[in-house]
Amino acid sequence: MRRNAFEQTINHQNPDHLILDLGGCPLSGMDGNAAKKLSDLLGYRGYETLMGYGIDERILKYLDIDTRGVGWILRPEKSVYQKISDTEYIDEWGLRRVFTGMYWDIVENPLRGATLMDLENYPFPDPYTISQKELDEIAASAKKLYRETDYIICASHPTYGIFELGCWMCGFDDFMIKMALEPEFVTRFFEIIFNYQKVVSEMYYSAVGDYIHYTSSGDDFATQSSTFISNDMFNEMIKPYFKERIALTKKLTKAKFLHHSCGSVFPLIPDLIDAGVEILNPIQPTNASMSPANLKQFYGRQIVFHGGLDTQDLLPHGNQASIEQGVKALLDDIYVDGGYIFAAAHNIQDDVPPENIIHMFQAARKISDRR
Repeated sequence: MRRNAFEQTINHQNPDHLILDLGGCPLSGMDGNAAKKLSDLLGYRGYETLMGYGIDERILKYLDIDTRGVGWILRPEKSVYQKISDTEYIDEWGLRRVFTGMYWDIVENPLRGATLMDLENYPFPDPYTISQKELDEIAASAKKLYRETDYIICASHPTYGIFELGCWMCGFDDFMIKMALEPEFVTRFFEIIFNYQKVVSEMYYSAVGDYIHYTSSGDDFATQSSTFISNDMFNEMIKPYFKERIALTKKLTKAKFLHHSCGSVFPLIPDLIDAGVEILNPIQPTNASMSPANLKQFYGRQIVFHGGLDTQDLLPHGNQASIEQGVKALLDDIYVDGGYIFAAAHNIQDDVPPENIIHMFQAARKISDRR
């Protein structure tokens, strides 16, 4: 039933069953504190999963979640990674990260102010040193889920996006200036990252590609109110690499391709579709031009939408009645002729009461089943 509904959804047919996602796509999950609060509310003790990671399987079953996720960002053994303390480390890209209570925030940009020569001498991670054992473990998990369950399986993206890495490694301000004034630096940086992506994608999808239904990439192209860069700059500097990455992925797997971008990406949607994106996440409805009704009207037959339930106001501050009303309004706008997967408009944060997580998924199932 679930996998048939996924095919109907992807083909923009009215599915037999609304697909509910929590943690299948890597950016549709829950903050660890939110997950713990929900486990406590449900009276669960310990931690049970099908694969040894991810959201507690008991939660997923309780909420009737249709998806399961496999995989993660792969980290080569040969890199500059260094553990500094229990709350601080340098990752494989040279980004210094500090745990601030909820996230490992970036506090140092190793390529800020860098020149082309600095770029050529920088110790980028070696993709050929990714552990085959790790790949085999991910593939075994995917194969088990594929053969022994009816869940819809998503393979998390194995690498970061080229644009976000540029912003992280140089700093947002420095990288934006470089995109405008130092295009040679940016082009060379993207070439290096894309070559890394190609190697990792080949290894990853050769391992899991036969056992998944969709896969993802993540790269934030927008803010709350607009895109970071113009359409022309996106098409000239980012889209060629992004499109080729998707094409390579599709040579290695029949899985559908989901892209995650926060913010108001409405102006870029035609280019994302042209690049090969088939599912767009997370649909943040409070952002400019990103109302579900607007998206469905303009692009509802060309792409599948994923997410859309407000995490900025409704989920943290709503009650059962307002959440049910919000879910109904969302489904009225976007759950028409397929093309929609239900999820929150990003990972559910620590400020969301656990009762509201239950309310949102129970409301989605109840309302959709009445149709």
